[in-house]
Amino acid sequence: MVAESVVELSRLQFALTAMYHFLFVPLTLGLSFILVIMESVYVMTGKEIYKDMTRFWGKLFGINFALGVTTGITLEFQFGTNWAYYSHYVGDVFGAPLAIEGLMAFFLESTFIGLFFFGWDRLTKRQHLLVTFLTALGSNLSALWILVANGWMQNPVGAEFSFETMRMEMTNFAELLFNPVAQVKFVHTVAAGYVTGSMFVLGISAYYMLKGRDLAFARRSFVVASGFGLASILSVIVLGDESGYELGDVQKVKLAAIEAEWETHEPPASFTLIGFPDQEEMVTHGAIKIPWVMGLIATRSVNEEVTGIKDLMVQHEQRIRTGMQAYALLQKLRSGDYTEADKAAFEAVKDDLGYGLLLKRYTPEVVDATEAQIQQAVKDTIPRVAPLFWSFRVMVASGFLMLFIFAASFYYCARRTAGQKRWLLRLALWSIPLPWIAAETGWIVAEYGRQPWSIGEVLPTYLSTSVLQVGDLWFSLAGFIGFYTLLLVVELYLMFRFARLGPSSLHTGRYHFEHSGGSAPALVTQPMAARDSD
Repeated sequence: MVAESVVELSRLQFALTAMYHFLFVPLTLGLSFILVIMESVYVMTGKEIYKDMTRFWGKLFGINFALGVTTGITLEFQFGTNWAYYSHYVGDVFGAPLAIEGLMAFFLESTFIGLFFFGWDRLTKRQHLLVTFLTALGSNLSALWILVANGWMQNPVGAEFSFETMRMEMTNFAELLFNPVAQVKFVHTVAAGYVTGSMFVLGISAYYMLKGRDLAFARRSFVVASGFGLASILSVIVLGDESGYELGDVQKVKLAAIEAEWETHEPPASFTLIGFPDQEEMVTHGAIKIPWVMGLIATRSVNEEVTGIKDLMVQHEQRIRTGMQAYALLQKLRSGDYTEADKAAFEAVKDDLGYGLLLKRYTPEVVDATEAQIQQAVKDTIPRVAPLFWSFRVMVASGFLMLFIFAASFYYCARRTAGQKRWLLRLALWSIPLPWIAAETGWIVAEYGRQPWSIGEVLPTYLSTSVLQVGDLWFSLAGFIGFYTLLLVVELYLMFRFARLGPSSLHTGRYHFEHSGGSAPALVTQPMAARDSD
């Protein structure tokens, strides 16, 4: 019972830390390249208003970046504090992309972000634009290596288990880097970040337009955000489809759980638009289905089937029994009293060793597991369906709503009437949270859907934790929640404060005296008005 509590509390702590961290990451990714677009226009045209746009949105980018770094560092430390056996078992493989991320990407963006803020008067226009681009590149490279590591957790290629070291060892770095799951996750996640940055700029620009202030600044920002956002949301949807295809190939359990696909039906499979999954009875009540769609997403064909959960459980039972054989052979190899035939037999079944390790949750002696324990392990191979089912639909619904907002904004910007569509401006303003809702539910689908594995079909989550006390976990969990909530409050306060001040705050040093003789200086707002005419 204590071991169960340690696992669940460690999972909860990591999940909360990751979800807090991912409140900051997408905006950093999205704003970084929006800044590149705005400053590129400034360099090409020489219009000061685009420099003001870069500096103002860059200020909000900097606030978000600083708090994102704070949450990200503690997230990585948890692999050592809370997931020690995980780090021991797969550290040789998993640690490589994280080390590269720190050495290459993090230092790149951390170095150039200082030049971005303090180099305006020290660098030429083109030099500063290069700095802005390298800052954005660093942010995206950071995401690449982290998602290469995460993609390996989903689809562990380029590595093999060694019975001599009792660890996973890398066999092919190129396979790790070009893992199809990692590549799809990278482009999908980065595009989602671009959507987040675009919706953020679009919504705040809409606020200025509704208030009738800084109109030229707001209109130009609105145009950039609508165009970049439309391209990004289309990319997210297309790449989401590609992600579904990869799931159908290498993560069939997650795909079946997302769709509450209990049975294997005749191809092509239908897509369940909505319904109420019942995992106990393995049925979806009130299901509304769209014919063919699921088959096309998962298999790119009309004649290949999508395997249902019940059939997957049958396959898993066989793999658990094979895993028991692998575990018995591993024990023999570890004893040193083995033949070449024993080694060859282990090599033939070692891919199912992870399934045998699922029994460790119920018995210390895997080879002596009872039939009841085997059946319980089979049930564990299927994650909870309802959270995945609904999270996926919330994510998709948020995505298509944002597609409508960006498409409408782009259309009316092209017709030069966006400022007159107050319903659209209000919708854009109130939709600022949408990309975060989509991103958080997307991560629930990606990570919760991998259970019961910390490394897909290799290492069960139950075995991955450190040796910890429940009380220590409660203490650290409360500390993380309190500290991260404080950081979130600080982030929101600073964002709201600087957004309300608006771009005119960039020129607060320009004063004039309304009267002679000691009267208080009054802020001149004409400089921004002058820029409006550019």
